[in-house]
Amino acid sequence: MTAEQVITVRGDAELVARAGHLFTGARQEFVCAARDLATWSQPEARNSMIGRMPAPGSSGLAARKLYTPVALADEASRTHLREAVARGIEVRISSTPLPHETIVIDRRVMILAGRDGPGPREFTVTTSPTLVSGVYALFTAAWDAATELTAYLRGDAPHLDEDSRAVLRALGAGHTDETAARHLGLSVRTYRRRVAELMEALDAGSRFQAGLRAGELGLTG
Repeated sequence: MTAEQVITVRGDAELVARAGHLFTGARQEFVCAARDLATWSQPEARNSMIGRMPAPGSSGLAARKLYTPVALADEASRTHLREAVARGIEVRISSTPLPHETIVIDRRVMILAGRDGPGPREFTVTTSPTLVSGVYALFTAAWDAATELTAYLRGDAPHLDEDSRAVLRALGAGHTDETAARHLGLSVRTYRRRVAELMEALDAGSRFQAGLRAGELGLTG
């Protein structure tokens, strides 16, 4: 790509075909900001490209990834991020909303993923110095305000299983205890006990506060 160029591609396969060399050609820095880990509809395309990228650290490439708490919704996701850190990638968790995915490579190329839709996702790829530097500045500000992954996981965010998240979703839907218990296949007494346990785990003084706290931590997904 030449300076100031902007192209739009549709779908993971076209992104790899037309811009894959930008990923594998990263030499100094690779930064990524995303809401969660579900950023590719075709993981095999992603994995084949990542396998050709320089390894962080030993190759001189600095890699930083920024996510919201939604990326920590289950143990598999947390394990994936811990493994990324072990490979030399810096990972932080941001309390502020992030786009679906934005990538900046060597401060000269930006890749912006569009919203999910009925067809293949659109990606905008640009080498415009003005656009790249502007987005990089926003990333840096969010990165500086975020919490390092290990420190975040040591914090107060509880790890809830799927049953607990189902109770939280029932709370958020505004169901009566009787309706929620029936929907979840629980007795009303058991449902109320689980609600009380969740309120304690989330340090919430009310059911409403528990729902807000869970949303902030990305625990309801």
